[in-house]
Amino acid sequence: MAVNRSRKARGARRRKRRMDRVEHDLSAEQWTALKLAWGGCAYCGSTAKPLQRDCVLALSRGGRYTLDNIAPTCGSCNASKCNDEVTGWLRRKRLDERAFLLRHLEIKAALALRFPSAPDAGPEAPEATIP
Repeated sequence: MAVNRSRKARGARRRKRRMDRVEHDLSAEQWTALKLAWGGCAYCGSTAKPLQRDCVLALSRGGRYTLDNIAPTCGSCNASKCNDEVTGWLRRKRLDERAFLLRHLEIKAALALRFPSAPDAGPEAPEATIP
């Protein structure tokens, strides 16, 4: 079978590999709650356009689709941000960086109460003994 070698196809394959390497745990219910909490694009505030999932910390920089890392954005903001660091991108676009960060923190805290995460199942630290 011939492999499509177009630039777009190569990019899609790279993105799929990145997505497969990490565990994503954003449920449909959490995504709906995020969209309702933001009430529009998290960056520009637009309510007239359909919303897309955008990783605040890009997948290529180690981000994942989690409740803490996803912001609902319009297509133009999502495409423009690409894999840039969010605060630098907001400054370049002359959007209110402080307002986004405060709102992101408020929404993250509110949704953490609604969707408590499971405790980490990692190894526990050994107990210290006092002689």
